[in-house]
Amino acid sequence: MKDLLETLARGLVNEPSCVRVHEHEEDGVVYLDLEVASADRGRVIGRGGRTIDALRTLLRAVGERSGRPCEVEVAE
Repeated sequence: MKDLLETLARGLVNEPSCVRVHEHEEDGVVYLDLEVASADRGRVIGRGGRTIDALRTLLRAVGERSGRPCEVEVAE
């Protein structure tokens, strides 16, 4: 899931080399913290949060299929 999020985020931003995903697991839930360049935060979040909501939906579906629930957050 980490690799999937990295690949999708790199396709959205202007500075793909700055994309980092930090993964940790608590109580059976995988948490992915997406870190991008400050200028690209708006691109990843999208108008009204639509882009990040779409990424979260996709990764939740992948997580459910693999039996590992997933949460995505954009790091400050």
